[in-house]
Amino acid sequence: MPAWYFSTRMQNTTNDNTFDQIIDRRGTYASKWHKYRDQDVLPFWVADMDFAAPDFVLDAVQERLTHPILGYTRTPDALTEAFLGWLERRHGWRVPAHWLVWLPGVVTGFNLAARAVAEPGGAIMIPTPIYYPFLATPENANQQGIRVPLVSDGERWVMDFDAMAAACTSNTRLLMLCNPQNPTGRSYSESELRALAEFCKQRELYVCSDEIHCSLLLDPKARHIPIASLDEDIAARSVTLFAATKTYNIPGLSCAVAVIPDAKLRNDFRAARAGLVPDVGPLNMAASTAAFGDTSSWLNQLLDYLRGNHALVQAVAGKRMTPVQATYLAWIDLTGLGLDAPATALEEYGIGLSEGEQFAGPGFVRFNFGCPRPLLEQGLERFQHALAELS
Repeated sequence: MPAWYFSTRMQNTTNDNTFDQIIDRRGTYASKWHKYRDQDVLPFWVADMDFAAPDFVLDAVQERLTHPILGYTRTPDALTEAFLGWLERRHGWRVPAHWLVWLPGVVTGFNLAARAVAEPGGAIMIPTPIYYPFLATPENANQQGIRVPLVSDGERWVMDFDAMAAACTSNTRLLMLCNPQNPTGRSYSESELRALAEFCKQRELYVCSDEIHCSLLLDPKARHIPIASLDEDIAARSVTLFAATKTYNIPGLSCAVAVIPDAKLRNDFRAARAGLVPDVGPLNMAASTAAFGDTSSWLNQLLDYLRGNHALVQAVAGKRMTPVQATYLAWIDLTGLGLDAPATALEEYGIGLSEGEQFAGPGFVRFNFGCPRPLLEQGLERFQHALAELS
């Protein structure tokens, strides 16, 4: 990261607003900043936030470190209980402990789900654009990938059920869902999820739902509904993935959980991980236990701050982006600029975004606005200047 940025901006670290604090990440090998370490480019690409993890999470890690041995660790009852309480408290879904399979990450989870249901000649349906590791999942599981574009009505991105029905084959085994949706920022409504559940049940499809951003609801009217909580039939065909890592900004302490109600599917999922997937480490479990057990006001404060940041991005992007209902990621349409790689072009203006092509959305960029406002404001100045020149 450019040294000048800290010499001119570090006074913000004394601000009473925790989320305004600019934290120097040099020397930590942070992927987000290391990418542009020798360039005057401010990074808004990879999906981690530039906010400190809350004290109660850091304290839990420090407490675990008071014991000097960090050996192989079984899943503590406290972690399971914290997650089950969180799931019921925040999302109204009460599940038994034996439905859970703990994992080192959600990407691991949807790859295991694909392997668990794969058959020779099988196919996996993926609505796009989508978080890019999903796009590699079919090949990883030796399956065909069927990509069906989402449709924008100018205000939101929705699933095109007619196109999905036309693309679905007799060999299609699995549908990959990202809810809240990355990168479009959609939080799917109950009616949309019920329609998707019926679509899957009628065609005997399994559904793997990545719900890692479920606590990051920016739209006050939005309500996160795990698709598997709708009814027993879709639950029996579902692998639902959760983690606290995005919400509490601890992706480097990766810990996730799959909720799999059906016993056979759960056994097949476990069999798919044999010899491939390690257990979760003790520091990761300590951090997630604290995060799932959170009853403080920290998350509400974070969401209020992100809403303010979202408004700033929307003001600059205008109709190029649909409003973000959930996540801290804006999906911005730059197809009108006629650029093959708009994110690459924007680096010349000192702003680092994610290329839409990576998400199967060429001509778009993804903008991570989970950062201190002084940093965001400077990035948006550069972005606005770039748009004016490139237009």
